[in-house]
Amino acid sequence: MKNLFVKIAAVGLLMLAPAIAQAAEGYSTANVNMRAGPSTRYPAVAVIPAGSSVEMRGCLSDVNWCDVEFYGGRGWVSGQYVQALYQQRRVYVGPQYYRPLGIPMIRFSVDNYWDRYYRNRDFYRDRDRWSRGPDYYYRDRDNRDRDRDRDNRDRDRNWRERDGDRDGRDRDRDWRDDNQRDDRQRDDRQRGERQRDDRRGDDRRPDRRNFDCRPGDPSCDE
Repeated sequence: MKNLFVKIAAVGLLMLAPAIAQAAEGYSTANVNMRAGPSTRYPAVAVIPAGSSVEMRGCLSDVNWCDVEFYGGRGWVSGQYVQALYQQRRVYVGPQYYRPLGIPMIRFSVDNYWDRYYRNRDFYRDRDRWSRGPDYYYRDRDNRDRDRDRDNRDRDRNWRERDGDRDGRDRDRDWRDDNQRDDRQRDDRQRGERQRDDRRGDDRRPDRRNFDCRPGDPSCDE
């Protein structure tokens, strides 16, 4: 019977061992962003207040970032902002402490991680670009911004050219209108002068000296 209890206890410990190794308790040392990936270039999903308790589910072996759980949410925090209790003292979480603290070393995949935790997030729709890494995402976004700026500049230039052409046509039309108006005014002045000359000619009396006097005509005596 005693051996049976020993076996049951051993099986129980074996069953608990994986669970124990799956998480370690840590504490945030500052108000730190919990991010959607192991880089400050990934979107922030929450802010962990200083002194808050977090569950570390695993850390990367090549960079000091850990997958943590905070109030039911999941995300990544840099090890330089998380401390854990090790041999009666708090230490910043680093690769040298992963094994003693029972933190498994894991890998990060945008596809699997985001499918599991971020389907309802706005940035999830850009998952395909993020899956190539944050540097690619921002480089691609910068390229799109440059293309958009170039397109905007091209549209502005086309608008300015169209406006310039329209202004030129307006100036030409105004110039022609001014010339036509000047011609009409000149024609009106000339026509008015001719009419005045005609009226003056009608008002002039004939010079009496130009008439031949007939004998007995009283006007010839003047």
